[in-house]
Amino acid sequence: MFVFFLCNLSLVPAAASKNKVKGSQGQFPLTQNVTVVEGGTAILTCRVDQNDNTSLQWSNPAQQTLYFDDKKALRDNRIELVRASWHELSISVSDVSLSDEGQYTCSLFTMPVKTSKAYLTVLDVKYLKEEDANRKTFTVSSTLDFRVDRSDDGVAVICRVDHESLNATPQVAMQVLEIHYTPSVKIIPSTPFPQEGQPLILTCESKGKPLPEPVLWTKDGGELPDPDRMVVSGRELNILFLNKTDNGTYRCEATNTIGQSSAEYVLIVHDVPNTLLPTTIIPSLTTATVTTTVAITTSPTTSATTSSIRDPNALAGQTGPDHALIGGIVAVVVFVTLCSIFLLGRYLARHKGTYLTNEAKGAEDAPDADTAIINAEGSQVNAEEKKEYFI
Repeated sequence: MFVFFLCNLSLVPAAASKNKVKGSQGQFPLTQNVTVVEGGTAILTCRVDQNDNTSLQWSNPAQQTLYFDDKKALRDNRIELVRASWHELSISVSDVSLSDEGQYTCSLFTMPVKTSKAYLTVLDVKYLKEEDANRKTFTVSSTLDFRVDRSDDGVAVICRVDHESLNATPQVAMQVLEIHYTPSVKIIPSTPFPQEGQPLILTCESKGKPLPEPVLWTKDGGELPDPDRMVVSGRELNILFLNKTDNGTYRCEATNTIGQSSAEYVLIVHDVPNTLLPTTIIPSLTTATVTTTVAITTSPTTSATTSSIRDPNALAGQTGPDHALIGGIVAVVVFVTLCSIFLLGRYLARHKGTYLTNEAKGAEDAPDADTAIINAEGSQVNAEEKKEYFI
């Protein structure tokens, strides 16, 4: 955007300081931005409140050294030294042109080097001089043409006129700029981590001049799918409670007479985190039984020791039934059962041997097996009696 101003009086070129570059007090360079009309003279000043004999330097936008302390480095007759000391280095640039516009750097050669920037703005001004037929009345017109942006809204532009009849009091005319610009838009969520079941508010922040019209909310390029649950209030979109169907891209559009702008927000609804309670891991009965049985087989005294052995799979700090004790009891039961089976087997084997022996002894004279056993027992008694009698 270009702004055109016409001042029907002479315009005196002058340097105008706008913004002061922030810097800490002490050994740190301080500079000022400078604005000057084309053909005028710009004064660039760099100051240091406290300086322990450290050199100062001015450089142009091309990073060419203009002055190093009081020594001129660039051969340009338009650039002159104004003041050089340990606390200040000021230079002047006369007959400035549009090519001189840019960022100039003041460097303080400490360790490390400290710098400060000053921006030189050059305004394009055109002059027009008119006179009457008697050459006694003159009209001088000055035209200022420059590019502006939204940051220039509300800035004052001053036209100053000097004349010998004004008794050293110049006349000044001021114009405050009113810059119209398209809206700037951004979406601000009420929470950075939206979760299922929770509410969410999306705020569409729009700035522009003139003031943007009411914003328009859309989802995935279409209308909001659930107006009862998605309520638009002014510049806010309020989703009462979130679910996974709300995932998508939400768009906010703002419009004024200059243009239209928009912003997008991608919504991802996260699951509500589950709080899990610690669980007890119970080992299988088979593992406990095998481990305890081996210990009992190795040593008869380990049955008391195994009751104090903890299951390595059990979690620390948890209480519960003593699985080692249960395994020991089961092992004892199994052991007793095996012993009983063993003794019963030996008894049956001996009984069977006796039966066969007695049957063989009486088999010669007996008609059947029972008679043979009876005869055999009788023979055994007789034999014992005979043996006792013989002794």
